[in-house]
Parts: sequence; C-alpha cells; structure tokens
Amino acid sequence: MCSKLAAISVIITSALAVSSSSLEAMPVYGIDEAVALAQERNPEILIAHKKVTAARGGFIEARSGYLPSLSSSGLYDKRQTQSETNLRQEDYNAIIKLEQNLYTGGAVSSQVAIAQLNIAKANYDLQETISRVTMDVRIAFNELLLNRAKVRVHEDSVGVFEKELKGEQENFNAGIVGKLNVQRAEVALANERPELFSAQTDLKNSYLRLAELFGTDLAPGAQAPPFEISGQLQYRPNHPDLNDCLARADANRGIIKSKAKDIEIEDRQYVLDRSATRPHVRAFSGYEAYSERDPDVGPEFNYGGVVGINATWNIFDGFATRGRMQATRARREGAAQALAAARRSVASEVRSAFFDLQQANRVLESETKNLQTADEALDMARGNFAAGLGTQLDVLQAAADVTRTRTTRLSAIYLHNVALARLTHACASSAEALNFRSDFKDRKNETRNGAHAADVAKPPQTMSQR
Repeated sequence: MCSKLAAISVIITSALAVSSSSLEAMPVYGIDEAVALAQERNPEILIAHKKVTAARGGFIEARSGYLPSLSSSGLYDKRQTQSETNLRQEDYNAIIKLEQNLYTGGAVSSQVAIAQLNIAKANYDLQETISRVTMDVRIAFNELLLNRAKVRVHEDSVGVFEKELKGEQENFNAGIVGKLNVQRAEVALANERPELFSAQTDLKNSYLRLAELFGTDLAPGAQAPPFEISGQLQYRPNHPDLNDCLARADANRGIIKSKAKDIEIEDRQYVLDRSATRPHVRAFSGYEAYSERDPDVGPEFNYGGVVGINATWNIFDGFATRGRMQATRARREGAAQALAAARRSVASEVRSAFFDLQQANRVLESETKNLQTADEALDMARGNFAAGLGTQLDVLQAAADVTRTRTTRLSAIYLHNVALARLTHACASSAEALNFRSDFKDRKNETRNGAHAADVAKPPQTMSQR
C-alpha cells in the first residue's frame, strides 16, 4: 500500500513538474516583440516575400534576351520500304547552335525594364503589407490589453456588488433594512455579471485574433494560444500635424508607389507591343553533322561548322499588334485613374485617423476629469445613505457610474491607440518620425492627471473607498 502511494506521489509530482515547465516555457511578448514576430511569421507577409522572389525570377528570364542561347537538335529516321531508288533508307542530322539577338525592335529592353519595374512594385506591395500587418498587430494587441483591463474592472465591480449584497443581507437579518434593499443589491450584481462574461469572451477572441496574425496554429482542444502578452493599456498625448501627415503619406505609402509603377509598366508594355511591327534579327553559328541520302551527291556522313543570320519581319498580322497596343493604352489610362484613386483613398485614411485621434484626446480629457467626480459622487452617496439622507439606489447607481466611467476611459485609450496605429500606417512612417512623442510639458500633465490605465482600471474595493 505504501509503495502504491509512493508511486502515485511520484506520478503527481512528475505531472506537476511537466505542467510547471510548460508554463515557464510559454513565451511572453511585448508590443514590439509581437510586431517583430508577426513580421517574421505572418502568412500575408510571407506570401508578399515570395512575390518579390518571383519577380526577381522574371527579371532573370527577361535578361536572357541579352545573352546568347545555346541549343542542340537532332533527327534520325529509317524507312521500312521505299520504291526502287538509289536514295539511302536512313536519314539523320544533329546540330549544336549558338544564337544571339542583334535587333529586336526594343522587345528585349522593354521586357527587362518591365521585369525591373515588377520587382520594384513587388517590394512596394511587400512594404504596404508589412505596414498594414504591423497596424493590425498593434490594434489587436491594444484590443487584448483593453479587454484584459475590462475583465479586471468587471471582476472588481462584481466583487464590490457581492460585498454590498452580503452587507445588505446581514442588515436585513438584523432588521436594519427591508427586503427591497437586498433585492436591489441582487439586481445590481445580476446586471454586472453579464458584463464580466462578455469581457471574458472578448478577451479570448482577442487572443485568437493575435494568434492568427502571428500565424500560430492552435492545437486541437486548446483553450488559448500558447503565448502571453505583457504591458498595460497606456495613453500618451500626441499632437501630429495634419499637413505633414498628408505630405508624408503621399511620398511614402507603398500602395501609391505601386500604382505609379503600374503606369510605367504599361508604358514599357506599349513599346514591347510595338516591337512586333519591326524586324527581328538573330545571328547564329554552330556545328552540324548530317547524312546525305543521295549517293551521287556525296558521302553519307557529313559534318562542319555553320554560321548565318536569321531575320523575320511581320508585314501584316491581321491587326493583332494594333489590338494589343490599343488594349495597353486603355490599361495605362486605367492605371492612371487607379493612382489618383489611391492618392484620394490614402488622404482619406490620414484624415480619418487624424480626426479619430483628436476625438479620442477630447474624450480622454473629459473622462480623466470625470473619474474623480464619479469617485466623489460614490463617497457622497455612501455618506448620505449612512446619514439617512439618501437611498441605497443612489449608492448602487453611483457605483455603476464609477465602473462605467472607468470602462469608458479604457475604451477611449484604446481608440486613441488605434487611431495612432492607423495614422502611422497611413503615413508609412514611424511614430518617432512623425514626432508623436509628448514633450516634457505633456508628460508632466499626464503624470498629474493619471494618464496610465493602470491608475484608473480598478474601482474602489469597498463602496466607501476611493
């Protein structure tokens, strides 16, 4: 019996050790580490990298037009029967030939230019993808911090209402208050619990969204991604200049540069299409071995070097080239319209993010001042109720106002950070380049007003404590 207990103890100890080691091995990412991980593993970024590699392969293919080509060909046949003749039944030839383009009417140079433009376009698309994924990661990261902070707020709020309910039940049992007070406390607690459940579900979904951006696969039956994040939802005042943001976006955005390359590609494609109306000249030399079927002409086996020039010129192709050139001109005009639309869309992104940033700043300024007011109102309601000058409903309402004020401020911080991430993406610049950092005066005001979410995330532990 003792040996069985010892074996069970060893098994439990081993299981706990494995569990502890797995918990210790779980990676913890800050926001910068999360962005770096997404840039390394995100599927969209990996696909964009492959498109750059494919474009480079296209350049190697196009450049081959400038280089000589070496080819070989051969033929052997033997006739089963043939009429009475002196011709030999067997026929064969083999040749190895070196060819070089002399003149292609601009086809090869246009193909090389198009390939180079495709590489630049693929790099700009990669830049745009990285910027967008970085924005998505920052937004998802802040959303996770928001939902985690909301869970803590609602957990503390549920705890406060549970203590209030317990106190009212004790007062009711002592005959100090009536049944109505207990029922009101129960209703307040019941109304707060769904908010907690909703926040917990939102937190789980935030983890799933971040795992998707990381390109992380969840094991079957896993309840949560195999990572954790660090940090708290924070706010720092930023005052970017709209005109500067618009100028940076127009100069830096990858999508604008990519659309501009589309126009250049169509210009080169037009030259490539037009080259079909011009002659193409190739020089060749090589070595050939062949048979002579007629014995009267010469020996059966012949060999020797060959050299020459091959020229082709399509005089009339049924207007096929004309149709291709017309289609290219139309695509070029469409590319110009797409570039103009992209510029308008980017400018709209910048303005929208800028206005959202301003709105978040105004809401935060208002809610920061409102925090102290809500706490003071809760204290006053509690004091009035104790003095017989107020009702329990006033206390419960004041407590709900405290929770609502804090969650509203958390949401405003989140919206501020989201707008900042969107603006950074829209401008294709870093926060430092756009001078988003607060100056000393702003940081001083931030400290005085309690700018960190951690300072305001939790409601009072009791109804009378601020």
